[in-house]
Amino acid sequence: MRSFINVQDIGPLDKALAEAFEIKNDRYKYQHLGKNKTLMMIFFNNSLRTRLSTQKAAMNLGMNVIVLDVNAGAWKLETERGVIMDGDKSEHLLEAIPVMGCYCDIIGVRSFAGLTDRDYDYAETVLQQFIKYSGRPVFAMETATVHPLQAFADLITIHESWKESPKVVLTWAPHCRALPQAVPNSFAQWMNAADDIDLVITHPKGYELDPQFVGNARVEYDQRKAFEGADFIYAKNWSNPGVTNLADYGKITCEDRSWTVDSEHMSWTNNGKFMHCLPVRRNLIVTDDVIESPNSLVIPEAANREISCSVVLKRMLEAL
Repeated sequence: MRSFINVQDIGPLDKALAEAFEIKNDRYKYQHLGKNKTLMMIFFNNSLRTRLSTQKAAMNLGMNVIVLDVNAGAWKLETERGVIMDGDKSEHLLEAIPVMGCYCDIIGVRSFAGLTDRDYDYAETVLQQFIKYSGRPVFAMETATVHPLQAFADLITIHESWKESPKVVLTWAPHCRALPQAVPNSFAQWMNAADDIDLVITHPKGYELDPQFVGNARVEYDQRKAFEGADFIYAKNWSNPGVTNLADYGKITCEDRSWTVDSEHMSWTNNGKFMHCLPVRRNLIVTDDVIESPNSLVIPEAANREISCSVVLKRMLEAL
C-alpha cells in the first residue's frame, strides 16, 4: 500500500478487520517489520489521539518515530506556488517535503481544511504535494476532507459491538466553531463500504455532505425519524459543506441546539450505542449523561485508533 487516504486503499474490509483483530490480540507480532525503519509524523494542526495512537502503533511495529509540529518547531511554510516570499514564511513546502523524505521511510500528514476555498480543500492540495514530492509512502492522519484512521477505528468498534445488519446513524450536532467535514465524510464513506450496515445521515437542510461520501446512505432531515430503531448513534458537527450553496462553505448556518444528543434522543433508539471521535464539546454535541452512560463507546473508539493505524502501517511496511 503506497498511500492511505480513502476506504478503497485498504482493500477488502473483511480482510482488514480480520487483520485488525489479529493485531489487537498480539500488538507486537509484526515488530520485526519496522526494524531500522522510520515514521515521520507531520502536524499542521493540533492533535491528541492521532499523535499518541499513531506513535504507539509505529512503536509496536518496531519503528523509529520523528514528530514535526510545523507551526511550533519548524520554519513557517509557504504552500502556494508563484508567491513572492517576502512575508513571515521562510521555507516553501516544495523544498521542505523532499527534505523530509530524506529522513524517513513513511510519512503521516495531518492538515485541516482552511474552510474558505472549497476547491482548494477538496483537491487535498497539501496532502497531494506530499504524495507527489516526498518519494515516500504517505498516509492521512486527517486532511481537509477525510480522516480514514478514525473511520477505520469506528468500524472496528462497531464490529466489536456487533449485531447483524445494524442501523447506524450519523447525526449532525451543534457547535460553537466552524469545523471541517473530514470525520463525517470518512465515516459515511467507510460505513457505506461495509455491505451489511444500514447507514442513515441526519442533519439540518443545507448541510448536505458531498455526494461522493454520502453514497447510498439514506438522508433524513427529521432527527427523530432517523434515530428510531438505531443501534449506533454517531454524533459529529460539521460546518456547511457548500454543496447546495457554495457561498455557505465553511460557515455556521445553523445553531439549532435541539440537535444536541441527550437522553431523550437516545430513548428513540434501539438501546443504541453512542459514538463520537473526540474531542467533544459536552452539553453542546452531547449531554453528560449520554457520554458517561454504559452505552457510550467513545473510549473504546479512541483505543481502537492504535489498532487501525497498526494495520495501515503494517501494510505499508510490507510494501517497502
